[in-house]
Amino acid sequence: MTDNNCIKEIFFKYLLQITFDENELDYSLIDKHKNVLQTLSDIGNSGTGIFDLCKREVVYYSSNFGILLGYDSSDYKDNGQMFFASKIHPEDALKCSTNGVSILKILDKFSSTDKFSHKLITEYRMLNSQNQYVRLIEQYQVLELDSNGQIWLMLNIVDISSNQEEFDESQSQLLNFRTGEIIPLDTSSKTQVELTKREKEVLQLVKKGYLSKEISDKLSISLHTVNTHRQRFLEKLGANNSIEAVIFASKFGLLD
Repeated sequence: MTDNNCIKEIFFKYLLQITFDENELDYSLIDKHKNVLQTLSDIGNSGTGIFDLCKREVVYYSSNFGILLGYDSSDYKDNGQMFFASKIHPEDALKCSTNGVSILKILDKFSSTDKFSHKLITEYRMLNSQNQYVRLIEQYQVLELDSNGQIWLMLNIVDISSNQEEFDESQSQLLNFRTGEIIPLDTSSKTQVELTKREKEVLQLVKKGYLSKEISDKLSISLHTVNTHRQRFLEKLGANNSIEAVIFASKFGLLD
């Protein structure tokens, strides 16, 4: 699995778990927001977009979105979000994906008022039209909820960062812009996680594609024990599924 595929495997796979009643969603709201965001982009020269969690796709890009990196709109007209995803630095793609899932989980537990009071601020690297990595700063915040208070539309604003110095990886934080409170998001904390010898053995076999029953036979332990180990390493790594667990554990050297 390549790192850019992590966006599909982690973030979009998580979105598949979220369900909506499309008959209750007022899509005329998107057109109203488009006009405001295009004006904002024209004034501030920021790229703006709208992400629809129901359709799991970007439903609007401002006309200048790609221009920030030297791309023509024809470059990403047919497959915008995957075009841009493929340009993100592989290490940053992984971290942005895991942080994206974390943010949605955090916001889901907030009240409707608090959902509208927070924004995710992320800095990451993306290739421009000259095939050079440029540091971007992106802000995501809730734009619309559905009738159940579930996040439906999210607004993103993208700018070229004023700091173009080299840096190791994506940096993210969740900001309450009404109180100034900041929640840092740092997946490097997972390097402090310790897996037991048996958990590592099970995870290594999961990485090789073995199913639970096959792992049970190979390690001469019960199926129940295998599933218990799987549940424990998911919890320790803060992963949603085995794919995420393998990615996290491999990235931080826990399977060496």
